[in-house]
Amino acid sequence: MSGIISQLCAETELPRMLRVRQKFDQDSIPKEAIQAAVAAELSLPRLGDPIKKGKRIAITCGSRGLANIAEIIRAIAGFVKSRGAEPFVVPAMGSHGGATGAGQKALLAGYGVTEEFIGCPIVSSMETVVIGKTEEGHSVRIDRNAAESDGIILAGRIKPHTDFHGPYESGLMKMMTIGLGKREGADICHEAGFGHMAHLVPLIGRCILKNAPVVLGLAILENAYGETCKFVALRPDEIDEREPALLEEARSHLPLIPFPEADVLVIDRIGKDISGDGMDPNVTGASPCSPYVSGGLKSQRTVVLDLTQATHGAAVGIGAAHTITRRLFNKIDYEATYVNVITARVLEFVRIPCILDTDREAVQLALRTCTDIDRSRPRIIRIADSLHTETFWISEALRAGAEANPRITLETGPEPWAFNGEGNLW
Repeated sequence: MSGIISQLCAETELPRMLRVRQKFDQDSIPKEAIQAAVAAELSLPRLGDPIKKGKRIAITCGSRGLANIAEIIRAIAGFVKSRGAEPFVVPAMGSHGGATGAGQKALLAGYGVTEEFIGCPIVSSMETVVIGKTEEGHSVRIDRNAAESDGIILAGRIKPHTDFHGPYESGLMKMMTIGLGKREGADICHEAGFGHMAHLVPLIGRCILKNAPVVLGLAILENAYGETCKFVALRPDEIDEREPALLEEARSHLPLIPFPEADVLVIDRIGKDISGDGMDPNVTGASPCSPYVSGGLKSQRTVVLDLTQATHGAAVGIGAAHTITRRLFNKIDYEATYVNVITARVLEFVRIPCILDTDREAVQLALRTCTDIDRSRPRIIRIADSLHTETFWISEALRAGAEANPRITLETGPEPWAFNGEGNLW
């Protein structure tokens, strides 16, 4: 960008930054131990023997970028085959993947979940069937292939949701309600808006548990480093009762930014593989896009520099930013971006912020437009994304707070931003 905007940006001096590291609980299950851990959990005597020889068993797989997801799905399929049954995978991701069967299968392939790797078919279709009605009269739809199977194993991560809070957020209940519901089922649940989601997710989920052939649930928990840390196998009758406690456990593992406030938050990348909102507001802070979520960092301005490769152009979340780069803007796939927010009825998530030609100018414009701040000591935090906050950057004004926190260590002294000759960070 040239002319007056570049001039206004250039007048804004950026503070020196320090790289810091924070400590989280490091307990995790290594990749090579996934198969044994899954098999051991699914073989617990209290689960009974729900997988019968010769039966067709559907395994759900969502669209989020879970750690070790390909290994986990392969392990579940291997367990099913060890019982003499025939597994197949069903994408359970609502309208993601462009709301097409091929798009959802391709999304899984991007995570390494392919038929060759997991050792069983992936049956991807957007066709749904009505399996019942809720107590309030909502028609409940799920994937036809799952509904017509002899059994469904729900495999999904438990974590706080980005757009609403309640006893059931992201987890097995939501995977049934919205994931298995495909576009039509997700549309039914989203119709009333996120303000009603905490009520509708368990309401519809209970109808599915009552009327669909769910035989097992495998809850997946991750630590703050985004690593697999726990599996919990559940009977269908245990899901409703035990998921809220698992949600609270997952909440304790969020990769929070250990400062209450900043003037500017810089996020290197957002994407659907990072969060349903591109960035998790439980970490980056509530925004007008997420009015039903509280917590996270409080900042005046948010800068987003790029999209992840795995988001495939879906730029959901840019509406929470104040400035973005032209590099990001040029990567947007509007079909993939819009179909998700249309289903969720949250057009605010994809409003276009100010577009700047370089990373430097995107940060400078955000800082320039902050109000009532100490301009000689601006508070800036830069993170890679909302899943990865083990190491991040802070401006000198935040140094004292970092030094007073026993969980934080300083890795570098103050240094200038590492912009290249074109004004970008890479």
